[in-house]
Amino acid sequence: MAATAGVSPSTASKALNGRRGQVSEATQARVRHVAEDLGFTPNALAQAMHTTRTGTVGLITDDLEGRFSLPILMGAEDTFGADRTSVFLCDGRGDPIRESHHLRALVSRQVDGLIVVGARPDTRPSVSHRVPMPVVYAYAASEDDNDHCVTTDNVRAGELVAEHMLALGRRNIAHISGDPAYSAAQERVEGITSVLAEHNLNLTARPLFGSWTETWGRAAARVLMEGDHPVDAIIGGSDRITRGIIETVKAMGYRIPEDIAVASFDNWDPLVSGGQPPVTSVDFRFKEIGRRAARLLSLALDSAVPEGSREVVEPQLVIRESSVGL
Repeated sequence: MAATAGVSPSTASKALNGRRGQVSEATQARVRHVAEDLGFTPNALAQAMHTTRTGTVGLITDDLEGRFSLPILMGAEDTFGADRTSVFLCDGRGDPIRESHHLRALVSRQVDGLIVVGARPDTRPSVSHRVPMPVVYAYAASEDDNDHCVTTDNVRAGELVAEHMLALGRRNIAHISGDPAYSAAQERVEGITSVLAEHNLNLTARPLFGSWTETWGRAAARVLMEGDHPVDAIIGGSDRITRGIIETVKAMGYRIPEDIAVASFDNWDPLVSGGQPPVTSVDFRFKEIGRRAARLLSLALDSAVPEGSREVVEPQLVIRESSVGL
């Protein structure tokens, strides 16, 4: 902020604290104007211009259910625990105004740094220019190439599932995915089809795109199974979609996995472990994303990492009865 206003940090602090005898009125006006443009109240920004660590970090997420953010939070706390650093969790709910409110509140608390967690892996707008501390983006990368990010590899996730199905001897593989506007949906298809192409195969039917819901999984599975294409394996785009797929396939009289092998993405425990049968699913290792984000933030706090540092956490396939049986 001080650099944007063209003054030193000490001058900016004096201007924000209203020390009229030490800073000209023109400088005060310029500094306060910059602070307002950046979305901070003068008091909050002045308090944030400190040199002593507070041992606190903010985590802002748009993941309403905690499916991604809670494991990432737990991973971050695993890393910060050794340094006795506390993490404040804030839910932006996908609302830019609410997110700005949380940013101001966290700056007022003088947190040492921020971890910003996306609800989907698509790139998101940067907030780094709006806060006077390091920021690391987890799961969803920032649009700014200079920001620090820890993400996952959805192309590799698609490859893992396709390789697994081929290793089981399945050749008539179908894919039911979610919203095609999500980069994850497109990248998983890319991974699946690239592996099949290496074996001179294609998906047995065109990928079906819809919503990330059980309802869509049920409807799409019925369309697929009533079609003219042979099917011996279905890859669901998410655990919710896959739950609907399994329900419909079983209701139509097919055995899982004897007739139809099924696999999924996300490895969300409430949906996969207790399913009938338990579901083979790709684990994106959200805790590891949190651990690495915390480590990257710690390095950034010490200026020990270059701008634009990017890390990718390799996904893992967790094999269960929906694809291999008992």
